[in-house]
Amino acid sequence: MPDLIPLAQARCAPRSGSEHKLSRARIQELLPQVPGWELLEDGHALGRTYRFKDYYRTMSFVNALAHMANREDHHPDLGVHYDRCVVRYSTHDVGGLSENDFICAAKADLLAD
Repeated sequence: MPDLIPLAQARCAPRSGSEHKLSRARIQELLPQVPGWELLEDGHALGRTYRFKDYYRTMSFVNALAHMANREDHHPDLGVHYDRCVVRYSTHDVGGLSENDFICAAKADLLAD
């Protein structure tokens, strides 16, 4: 993915194999582009909790996120609660984080705004 394309405008690409696993240096370059997200599991996952006023707004976000995940063919792990949704990205097929995780994190931020 060229660095000139903002993450939220990029598209996910099929990624399989350890050659697509991001280095720690690349993760540190991308992390500032998704403020509010944090590294989890010793840098093998990316997570964020989104907070909402009520259950309806939480579920609206979850449904929009599901639609985006289907379109990008990259799916997060979710924890859904009354007033919040915990989102976790990791690319299982590469054994850690890939560019797809950061692309979808940026797209999730747009949905939450």
